[in-house]
Amino acid sequence: MKEQLYTIPLNEAVDANDECPFCFVERAIEQDLLDFCLGSGSSYMEADIREMTDKAGFCRMHFKKMFDYGNTLGHAWILKTHYMRMLKEMRQEFKAFTPGKTSFMDKFKKNAESANPIGVWVTEKEKSCYICNSYEDTYQRYLDTFFYMYTGDDEFKSKIKNGKGFCLPHFKDLCLMGDVKLSDREKKEFYDMMLPLMERNMERLSEDVAWLVEKFDYKNFEADWKNSKDAVQRGMQKLKGGYPADLPYKYSK
Repeated sequence: MKEQLYTIPLNEAVDANDECPFCFVERAIEQDLLDFCLGSGSSYMEADIREMTDKAGFCRMHFKKMFDYGNTLGHAWILKTHYMRMLKEMRQEFKAFTPGKTSFMDKFKKNAESANPIGVWVTEKEKSCYICNSYEDTYQRYLDTFFYMYTGDDEFKSKIKNGKGFCLPHFKDLCLMGDVKLSDREKKEFYDMMLPLMERNMERLSEDVAWLVEKFDYKNFEADWKNSKDAVQRGMQKLKGGYPADLPYKYSK
């Protein structure tokens, strides 16, 4: 298959020989979004962009990554107008709020906040994040591209078959998307390849972690580390995704 602009990032991710190509893509997208929000391009100074960030806000995880990224002035601009919108919405919520009567049984319900309008509003704000939303839109396109390449590019399919598999969360997404994108015949071929691939690579990680434990036994002091030196972070990635050993991504002028 002739390489297209939209296939290049996924090919690069597969060629990186990472524990999960989609973790590789996810990190690149997230770093691009941090650059877009706070980098030297100063998109935070553009009214249309800040209108979107004012409305969506950011989740706790991305506020932390943004803080680690740096650019105090950029953060201040984003927070200034976001606070203005939040205060406006808060005043509207508070003005419309009337305390409801709580029955004896309601006091024992775990999800009591679901019946409280202020609780509902805060929950919606907790779930809303400009970076998460932007990433999800891009990620869905990459899932589409994966199956476009998988069904039309034998070289790409061979790389996947002989690769390190995927982390479990991204593997789940591939399974869900595969059920939609693939015919019954293609699904059988897909799972015949993917299930052994995942099992084989989970076993590989399990062996790497097990050998790391054995390496700390004094009897194995002079033994080779094999592939175990970074087994902890790779093992965590394979189970939950991401790069636990990554240093914070920083602002670069």
